[in-house]
Parts: sequence; structure tokens; C-alpha cells
Amino acid sequence: MPSPSAAPPSPSLAERVARLEARQEIEELKYRYLHACDHKDPEEFRACFISEGADIDYGELGAFATVDDLVALFSRIAAARGGEGGHIVLDMHHALHPQITFHSPTEAGGRWTLRFRQINLAEETERVMCGEYDDRYVVENGAWRLAKHHFRTLWSLTRPLPQGYAVDEGGLR
Repeated sequence: MPSPSAAPPSPSLAERVARLEARQEIEELKYRYLHACDHKDPEEFRACFISEGADIDYGELGAFATVDDLVALFSRIAAARGGEGGHIVLDMHHALHPQITFHSPTEAGGRWTLRFRQINLAEETERVMCGEYDDRYVVENGAWRLAKHHFRTLWSLTRPLPQGYAVDEGGLR
């Protein structure tokens, strides 16, 4: 019988490599999610989440009973277009400082800091925000997906766009 002060066995090289690969896959999942947000891509956005039963709470935007409810809001607001065919809302998401903790080979938790910038052409405002994601990831059909996705704002600043501003979204259309 091992003594109470004995350290747990060290993970094998294969286990350590598998964990590094899983961490990389989780980070790539988060980046795909952010890219889908900025590029107004509801299909890729949806693909980042588990098929059913996700726990989603976006703070001031609300909690969502299903991922499809969230995708509907995303499509209605983030992907909305104005009179000249351009997007009404332009977003820039940068996630940093990932803290990923593995609970098993198929479940992990994560915390990220978000730097966010948004141009709202309907309101003629710019919003700068800092917030935190609290995520849970699970493997579904062989790939990591978001099962829990909570966001809370730490601070934000909204200001009017300057006189004579010009927006070029030629790369986003």
C-alpha cells in the first residue's frame, strides 16, 4: 500500500502528448468560434457547439435554451445587412490567456480573456470591451466542442463614431 505522501504516478509520454494535442485542438476550436463571429458565418459558429444540451449564457445578451436559439440571434444581429448591402455590425474578437484544465481525456474546462471591438453603423458607435469566457469542452463524434459557454463583461466603453468616418469591409463581404 502506498504511503499517504506518495506522489501520483507521472503520466506517460503518450498521455502527455495526447494532452498537448487535445489542448491544441481546444485552442483551435476557440479560434474557429471567434473567426466565425467576425466573419458572420452561422454554420461554422454552430459547428463549434455540441449537437444538443449546451449551457449558454452571454450575460447582457441573455441565456439560451438551445444552440439553435443562439445561432438565430447571431444571424439576426451579427449578420444583419444595411441598405447598401454592408453589415450593420462589425466585430473583432481576440481571445487571450487561455487556462485549460483537463478533467478526463474527453472533458476539459477553459477560461479566456476577450478583447472585443465593435462598430455599430446603425447607432454610429464604437464599443470596446474586455470580458471573460468560462467554457466546458467535450469530445463529441471525435472532435472537441463547446458544451458550456458563459461570458461576462468586465468593462466596456461605448463612444460615437467621429464625424466623416468611413468603413471599408471589402474583405468581409
